Amino acid sequence: MDLGIRGRKAIVCASSQGLGKGCARALAEAGVAVVINGRNRLLLERTAEEIRQATAVEVTPVLADLSTEAGIETLLAACPEPDILVNNNGGPPFRDFRDLDRAALMTGLTMNMITPIELVQRVIDPMAARRFGRIVNITSLSVKMPLAGLDLSSGARAGLTAFLAGVARNVADKNVTINQLLPGSFDTARLRSGLLAHATRDAVPEAELEEQWRAGIPARRFGTADELGQICAFLCSVHAGYITGQNILVDGGAVPTAF
Repeated sequence: MDLGIRGRKAIVCASSQGLGKGCARALAEAGVAVVINGRNRLLLERTAEEIRQATAVEVTPVLADLSTEAGIETLLAACPEPDILVNNNGGPPFRDFRDLDRAALMTGLTMNMITPIELVQRVIDPMAARRFGRIVNITSLSVKMPLAGLDLSSGARAGLTAFLAGVARNVADKNVTINQLLPGSFDTARLRSGLLAHATRDAVPEAELEEQWRAGIPARRFGTADELGQICAFLCSVHAGYITGQNILVDGGAVPTAF
């Protein structure tokens, strides 16, 4: 399917690896010039070259910490008026809520709520003026099904979702959409590091614990970054202009809900 966005420009945050990389690659495959972002220069450059070689589109790597104002400015300097914005960031690590001090709370809120809102503030009016804009926020299934130990991540991402719910309706008539993708268990470096940490903590063989995790997913497998990327690219397409303000679970059926 031709997504109708060839020649558009996109910013994809936290995209040197994992789900962000999957989104950046899928958009590039659709002919979109992408600005990718990360904090590891070597990994970022490697990903940029990989996507260039695979798609022959313009890929601009931006080394920046988006939890800082300077990092946001650096990112937007590379693409001041994107047609597409994909907000993505790693969540806080598993931690009992009793152990969260003010600094940890502020860091989690900044990463998963404040920075995405600040980026939306900066890009949304030019999108509306051009009468085309697609904003996709990668949050988590924990927004709908809170997980113990991920309370800060759940709260911050739910706050972002609620904040943007009204915003999405206010720009829908300008052909600007805002949607959230809520991923479950995806086979990324983050999942693998979490799997190892849990296996070590509980003195359980990693392979055994992985099988337990898979068994808890109706699809009986982890998702792939490419799968999520293709869904993201569709939401950014001309065909998805009537979808806005939605929270779309991509979790292999893990959240047991009918709605």
